Amino acid sequence: MNFLPDINTLVTFTIAGLLLSLTPGPDMTLQISRSLKDGPVAAFGVIVGTNLGLCVHTALVALGVSALIVASPMAFLVLKAGGAAYLLWLAAQAIFKGSTFELDETKAEPARGSFTSGLLNGLWVNILNPKIIIFFMTFLPQFVKATDPHVTGKLFFLGGYFILIGLPVAFGVVLGANRLAGWLKANKRVLRGLDFMFGGVFSAFAVKILMTQAR
Repeated sequence: MNFLPDINTLVTFTIAGLLLSLTPGPDMTLQISRSLKDGPVAAFGVIVGTNLGLCVHTALVALGVSALIVASPMAFLVLKAGGAAYLLWLAAQAIFKGSTFELDETKAEPARGSFTSGLLNGLWVNILNPKIIIFFMTFLPQFVKATDPHVTGKLFFLGGYFILIGLPVAFGVVLGANRLAGWLKANKRVLRGLDFMFGGVFSAFAVKILMTQAR
């Protein structure tokens, strides 16, 4: 199949992708936050949303649209501002509505729309992050030769494969965080501390996005 890289490239990409998936970022922070706050259903929605965002970024890189976005100062500025504003909104939600991290055993079923809410959270955090656009523009092409006649197909394959590599890590993060729910219920101060921690982490990512340079 013409879209498959050679075995050496695939092994190298797998190792790099796994290491990158283990690196904390806005996606992982949001997965943990929603898992503790709303349970695994909402957190799984975040996983679906963030990976849909990665599908969008993969398509943009493969089709060359990302280069146009980064090359346009105005488009890049709007993208940065939108991504940073959304992360700051999430930070404010964690800090000022931290009491919503209620682990109420009477809530046997997750709230309606929690999966959809998580999906939209994950999608927008991912799509509005210019660092991911730059990352995909610089990371994926390293494993494909520009002169390869099947470069577009291989870029699509690598983007999809990167998602598959990260799925076990994402599910592990969500399930691990959910197992902590019972202990956190008995330790409200720790729970409140997590609210501020998530708020601080989201704020830090927002600042990093604003400082991101197109080149």
